Parts: sequence; C-alpha cells; structure tokens
Amino acid sequence: MKKVLAINSGSSSFKYKLFSLPDEKVLAEGMADRVGLDGSTFEIKLANGEKHEEKIAIPDQETAVNLLLKSLKKYDVVDDINDIVGIGHRIVAGGETFEDSAIIDKKKLQKIRDLKEYAPLHNPAEARGIEAFMKILPNVPEVGVFDTSFHHTLDPVHYLYSIPYKYYDKYKARKYGAHGTSVRYVSARAAEMMGKDLKDLKLIVCHLGSGASITAVKGGKSYDTSMGFTPVAGITMSTRSGDVDPSILQYIMKKENISIDQMIDILNDKSGLLGISGISPDMRDLKHNPDKRAQLARKIFVNRIIRYIGAYIAEMQGVDGIAFTAGVGEHDARVRRDVMKSFQFLGMKPDFDANWTNGEKFITKPDSKIKVMTIPTDEELMIERDVVRLAHLE
Repeated sequence: MKKVLAINSGSSSFKYKLFSLPDEKVLAEGMADRVGLDGSTFEIKLANGEKHEEKIAIPDQETAVNLLLKSLKKYDVVDDINDIVGIGHRIVAGGETFEDSAIIDKKKLQKIRDLKEYAPLHNPAEARGIEAFMKILPNVPEVGVFDTSFHHTLDPVHYLYSIPYKYYDKYKARKYGAHGTSVRYVSARAAEMMGKDLKDLKLIVCHLGSGASITAVKGGKSYDTSMGFTPVAGITMSTRSGDVDPSILQYIMKKENISIDQMIDILNDKSGLLGISGISPDMRDLKHNPDKRAQLARKIFVNRIIRYIGAYIAEMQGVDGIAFTAGVGEHDARVRRDVMKSFQFLGMKPDFDANWTNGEKFITKPDSKIKVMTIPTDEELMIERDVVRLAHLE
C-alpha cells in the first residue's frame, strides 16, 4: 500500500501524519519534541488509538527522522520504508518565489533557506527537516507546501504598504500573510457545509491559535489577510503584538536603550496576551483568571478580531460565512460568543447553545443571514493532497 508523510517542522520539533493512498486514512501521527534540547521525546499514535511515547535523546532532525521511520516499522505501520512514496513539508514563507507548492530539489531547498528573513524561526528548521529526509530517503519526492502561496492572489491594493515603492521593487517588501494552508482547507470545508460552490461565496476564516490571523476569502481566493511581511502583524496573538504604530517602537527603543533586533524580539516573544496580562500567553490560563489584566488581554484579543472581520465585510461588500479554526477558534466558546455578539446587527443569529460545545458544526441558527461555523483545521491533509498532485501519485 502506498503511503504519504505530511511533516510540520518547528525550530525544535516536528509533527507528522502518515496517510494511506488513495483513501487518505491516517495510519499514524505524532511528534518529535524538543529536538536538540534536553528532555526530548518521541510520540506515535496509531490508527487504533494505541499511543506510545518515549523519552529519548534527539540531537538533530536527522535523528528524529530515523526514529520516526524506525517506529513506523516497529509498530507495523509500514512493511517496508519504500511504501512511503511521497513526503510533504509545511513551510511558512515562500515569498514571491513560490506561488504554489513545489517539488523540492537542492536548488529549491537553498531558496527556502534564502527566505529565512521572512520567517527566521520557521524556514531554517523546515529546511533542516527536508534535508534530513532527502539524506535518508533520497529517491522519494519531497514537496514543499507554503503558507504564503494561498495569498498570492492578493491585489497590490491589499499587499503593498504605503512606503516608497522602491522598497517593493528592490527588496520585495510587502504583505505575504500566513496560515494559507489552513485557510485553504477551512474555506473549502465551509463551502461544503453550506452546500454552496466556494467560487460563489464570501468567507472570513479566523485561524486563532498561538499565532492568529483573519483572512477574507472571495470566490475561493485569498482577498485580504491580517498577517503581513512577517507573522507579527495583524491581530493580538499569544506572544506577538499584532499591529502597532512604528513610531512607538522608536520611542520605546530610545527610552529603554535597546536595539531594533531586541525590539522585534519583544514584539514576537513578549507581547500579545503575555505582554498585556503579565501572566500567560495561553488563553486557557486567562479564561477564568479574575485578574483585571488577564481579562483585559482577552477583551483586546476579541476586539482586534472584530475590527478585522468588520473591515473585511466592508471590503467584500458582505459576507456569507465566518469560520473559526485552530486551538482558540475551535475550543474557546467565549471568544466565539463575544465575536458573534458584535455582528448581530447585520442579521447574524448566534446559536449560543450550539456554540457552547466544540466540534465541526454551525453555531448560528438556520435563518441567520451570516452562517458561522467551527471547523477543525487539517493542514496535514492539504499537504498530503499537494504531494499526490505534484508527484503524480493518483
């Protein structure tokens, strides 16, 4: 039986799912965590629900890949490693270089590395993951699936910043967005749930996780999105600031006597929910905390979502459906409730009882003018499908 691996690499981890073809059944999934750090672990969950986890030294990505392949054989998920006929990798930043997913050779792998300025925490780690698989399975096609590719349909009106045009000409300084793989899956699934052709719909996808973005999808294409040149822009996130006035950065830097690199680190790692609350970057820790700053952080998070949704409704001159996805979007009923309350004046009729539980469903009443849904994202499935498409595995 032919099988495809979908890999989502982080700076010190990678998640994986193994799919069978052509039925797209998930045969195994899990992750290697704390790669290159003390206390590393490897986890595998089988299709029957059986789960195995071990603490084991994983000094680098190549060790993690070897451990994954060994585990797939150990637990009889594959009879032979040659059963794996394609490997797909989520890559955050493709810049203007990658307008679609692509089969990765050594030349394209270097281009991924060259784009590290666009996603310094992600692209180098993803490149290391691809290189490790290339070394161990040299004859298996590797496919890069870029989060930015879905947003290549943005109009210059939406992707250009109001700075001298020469900086776009010379350096490609523009909005690129992120979470495109997730938005592509969720928008298509939303159309299926609504019983409509995606090309006929105006949708807004709220990908609310540790990183969070709002994307307007018009006619099945990305129309506008909240993240910018890097994933730090847009709405408030767990540790990222979202949109700020650039002048305040200069002001703080002078007051604190810090460099621009230090300031960017603050915007990425010490801001957002963590920075406002002073308690935690995790919405679950703030939800029931009576501390005023904890509750303020949640209110600001909701407010920024409402701002972007409202702007996109105006830009698209209406909206047919809104979908919540990712960790917060799928599991925080209070966030969804508070967002929906702001759009009742447009004919949205929330079903607050349905909203109180999680899972794929409508959370508005049948006669609501704007349909709202919770849809668990499945980036790995989109990765698998791109591998099948580009490696001609049908």
